[in-house]
Amino acid sequence: MSEGRSLPTLLIALLLCSAPAAADPAVTLLDLPFSARALRGPGSEVAVAVATSGLMPRPKPASADPRAKATSADAPVAVVWGEAGGAALTLSEGRLATTPLGADAIEGLSASETPRGALPGARRALLGPLSAHLSRTGSPERTSLTIRERQPVAMSAEPKPVPVTTSTVSAGEGAGFLPRGPRAARIDGRPILVAVAAEAGGASSLVLVAHSGAGSSGASSSGEWAILARSPPQAAEAGGEPVTPAAIADFSGTGRPQVAAVRAPDGTGLLQVWAYEGGALSLRHEAPGYTDLSPGGGEGDLAALIDLDRDGVPELALPNADRSALAILSLKDGIRERARIPLPAPAAFGLAVLGDGPAARLLVGLADGRVAMVAP
Repeated sequence: MSEGRSLPTLLIALLLCSAPAAADPAVTLLDLPFSARALRGPGSEVAVAVATSGLMPRPKPASADPRAKATSADAPVAVVWGEAGGAALTLSEGRLATTPLGADAIEGLSASETPRGALPGARRALLGPLSAHLSRTGSPERTSLTIRERQPVAMSAEPKPVPVTTSTVSAGEGAGFLPRGPRAARIDGRPILVAVAAEAGGASSLVLVAHSGAGSSGASSSGEWAILARSPPQAAEAGGEPVTPAAIADFSGTGRPQVAAVRAPDGTGLLQVWAYEGGALSLRHEAPGYTDLSPGGGEGDLAALIDLDRDGVPELALPNADRSALAILSLKDGIRERARIPLPAPAAFGLAVLGDGPAARLLVGLADGRVAMVAP
């Protein structure tokens, strides 16, 4: 009997030994006729503007209804550009398609992400009828968070302007928000914003802002926008950059979004996961060795969400501390690195995801002006 059982065991072992090893993640350099300096992913203001501008082939609507209109969700678009022009990038059946964009066109479309009155180069956060950006207000001038909300309009035969309410949130007495673009998400059905505030002694903290009268629809009915929670101040390393938000998502799979941020993104690179519970921001996990900040302190969106196994719980992709490799991290029950993919040059100015599941591709802007596509 022991010999009869050993033969199948031996055959299984031989089959396992002869099976091909898992392929290493592939990195492909895109053939672009310009040196790139900016990259925006699907859902960004620039990507939506390009997708609806008529400059690229129109996607087929997801609905069979002939009256249905194609949206940016039907064919997710990433946009990359430089001084000499740009390109819209789409992924279909594992193949990347490139649509050239002229320098004048991309300049006009990219200008939309910095609203009037915002800090120079600042980008706004969008969430349905809500938008938020950093601006200088008050006397003396300090950086505040400006929030605009489009209000519902009753149906009528005559076109009517959409009413917009504007609110301004201060970072606190004698304080201001730091030039880190706000992040928008929903917690408990209501919209929230996460920004970075300057603290005493050069420290910084994450600040969660919400509307006290917002319901599940996000429409303002009463109350005011205000700071609901603030993380403990975190001292910056000598001459270093403040804490930088990376993403807001349900990393734990519990249905409650958490905030991923990097403390000292140009130094130790301490990735942190914060949860908003009981009216406070509390630190859940942290691990050193990562960054989400472009070289020189410029914002570059060096973080992206990707759901490789399609379980509804996203992973976080971002470079390691020296930007020489791309890491894919699970933040469920701690911080666990699922993959580390070496790059042909340091990551520099953008990280975006096209597609989902195993077919997803990551696009990353490199310090030498090239763009790499990574198949994790």
